[in-house]
Amino acid sequence: MASALSHGIAAVAIGRGLSFRESTKFWFAGIFCSIIPDADVIGFHYHISYGSPFGHRGFTHSLFFAILLAFIIMLIFFREQKTFSSKWFALLGFFFLATASHGILDAFTNGGLGVEFFFPFNTHRYFFPWGPIQVSPLNVGSFFSEWGLRVLCSEIVWVWLPSFVVIGFSFVLMRIRKTKIGHE
Repeated sequence: MASALSHGIAAVAIGRGLSFRESTKFWFAGIFCSIIPDADVIGFHYHISYGSPFGHRGFTHSLFFAILLAFIIMLIFFREQKTFSSKWFALLGFFFLATASHGILDAFTNGGLGVEFFFPFNTHRYFFPWGPIQVSPLNVGSFFSEWGLRVLCSEIVWVWLPSFVVIGFSFVLMRIRKTKIGHE
């Protein structure tokens, strides 16, 4: 898995890349969506095997879970949005992408059993053919080790830098738009 910090940064990049300028609630919900799939590690405590459809990188890393969570977030936290309006669909899409980004980043890692993207229709686990992101330890204590440092260096290159480019580019575009509007 990629680290929780990198998943959160990716969610912010997705939101900024889609030109969202929303509330704190929006950003916290998006970051939550990007991190919560790893709650499945609690299954280890209950002896759910890693390779189980409900094990780590199983159901909670699937596209089905991503759309389900996006709907739940909309129902609980964004009730004020008119259902099926363009704004409602835009928010739903963002929360779906923020959640789905978790499995996508994990499929770019160099370890684990792969990601069960297509649960419940297919329980095969997938990796992308290229895995440049160093897999993160599941144990928080191990993150503060040489392994954790390798993970951080890998994520800075493959997640943070591209995310910051997207975020920076979105701010530049926003400034250009504001300048254009100011001159009209």
